[in-house]
Amino acid sequence: MAQRPAYIPQLDSQYLVKTEMIEFKYHSGFALVQKQKSIDELHKAIHEAFGFDKILEVSSKSRDELGVALSAFNLMITDKKTNEKYSVECAFQSSKYFENGWPYIDLLKATSREAKKDERLKNSGRLLGFKFRSIEWDLTPLTAFYDWLYVNALNQNPQLHDELLQYQAFTDIEFNPKKSVNCQAYSIAMFVALAKKDLLDRIKYPNEFLEFYKEYQADNTSKHHTDNLKLL
Repeated sequence: MAQRPAYIPQLDSQYLVKTEMIEFKYHSGFALVQKQKSIDELHKAIHEAFGFDKILEVSSKSRDELGVALSAFNLMITDKKTNEKYSVECAFQSSKYFENGWPYIDLLKATSREAKKDERLKNSGRLLGFKFRSIEWDLTPLTAFYDWLYVNALNQNPQLHDELLQYQAFTDIEFNPKKSVNCQAYSIAMFVALAKKDLLDRIKYPNEFLEFYKEYQADNTSKHHTDNLKLL
């Protein structure tokens, strides 16, 4: 058995997203078929707990094309000034700055996998914050920069919205809440809540976006697991 979070958009509460830890039968192994068996078990457990029929796995292992397209490795951001395109993953990794190294902006031109595995991200000392398009972000609120980056990238892809808004909960089988903080499934659930609350007009500017963390209580995985977390 294993546990993974289910992220549920909230429409009428003090939260934008609720995180529910779900216990399910886990199928070990790295093969795609094993991962998808685990996803099926996780979604079955979520259905049994909440009655949801529309649950989206967001990862490269998803059975749904939409779930694969929404992976941070695949979802693209367009720089409207330069018309350059790069993935959310590349944007996130290239924005990190450390006590022994400034943001490695060359990662914008790398593949998503190359950007995530770049050795400089491990060997530059303590992470101090993020810098993206000349705007600096603190490490707190804990997932704010990643959420902002992802939500704005998704907002640039309106062709995905109609189908996405039909889903009731979101998962990421690859996300280990005991080791990491930022999760694309959480950010997607936040986007769905903001869209259904007609609040997408407030996501563009960081200062305005940060107000959401004052107006609503955060319920991401950092509230459930506080040991050995990394801002991956």
